[in-house]
Amino acid sequence: MKKNKKMIVCFLTPALLFFLVMFLYPILRTILMSFFSVEGVSDPMSKWTFAGIGNYAKLMDTQLFRTSMMNMLKIWLIGGLAVIVVSLLFAVILTSGVRGKAFWRAVIYIPNIINAVAMSTMWIQYVFNKRFGLLHDLFQTLGLEGLAKIDYMNGTWKFWSLLIAFSFGSVGYFMLIFISGIERIPTDYYEAATIDGANKFRQFASITLPLIKGVFKTCMTFWTISVAGFFVWSQMWASPMPSDNSTITPVVYMYNTVFGTTGSTSRDAGAGAAVGILMAVVVLVVFGVMNLLVKEDDLEF
Repeated sequence: MKKNKKMIVCFLTPALLFFLVMFLYPILRTILMSFFSVEGVSDPMSKWTFAGIGNYAKLMDTQLFRTSMMNMLKIWLIGGLAVIVVSLLFAVILTSGVRGKAFWRAVIYIPNIINAVAMSTMWIQYVFNKRFGLLHDLFQTLGLEGLAKIDYMNGTWKFWSLLIAFSFGSVGYFMLIFISGIERIPTDYYEAATIDGANKFRQFASITLPLIKGVFKTCMTFWTISVAGFFVWSQMWASPMPSDNSTITPVVYMYNTVFGTTGSTSRDAGAGAAVGILMAVVVLVVFGVMNLLVKEDDLEF
């Protein structure tokens, strides 16, 4: 027994040390840093000045940060609704016995295996370009000159073009999650419902939806995490003009604050740490709310 304990300690110690050094220490340091006035991330603690909740108060009073939070909320709410609905629709179709479902799964999932920079470049250059983009050529061919002249990369259209592109690339990932949940449901349930005269819609509402509530919770958690860490797509849509912040998100604001990369923000690692903590809190709150709202203990199959 003692030998087994020694073996367990020998195997667990390296992993535990790695976790403490690579994960726990940075997390604790970031939390602590968010309550201090710190200019650089690597500054020693001797240069830190205690600020209490000053960094959080400053963020709440900063219009640019509030804009980034509002953009994140719109991406999470509007984009999340579109992605979840479309993903579920595709999942139901591809689990209903359609031919070539393996091919269609692969086609829909392909955007998820392409680098985000490459995907965003494709949308910017070949879909939304106001001179030779796909939408411009399509509307011009249809004789809709007003729509053909829309500049999707500027003005009020800029944020919505970003949201459409990002949502399009996210559908395949969540579709596979829904498919995995639907395929776990025994086919006997659907056969019994068919014998009882239930149509496809009634089967979906009475069987599929109740039995994949846990999948919804998983998808909403993953979607929240991806939106809270929204960075690459926002940077690709960003304008070189400092005054254009229509696509800024909290993580981009944090990056600019920590490294002082734009003229609209000053270098402040303490405020950047506060942004990171707030994003973590957002994810935890959404996860907690989903656990309260979605109960699946009473369902067994």
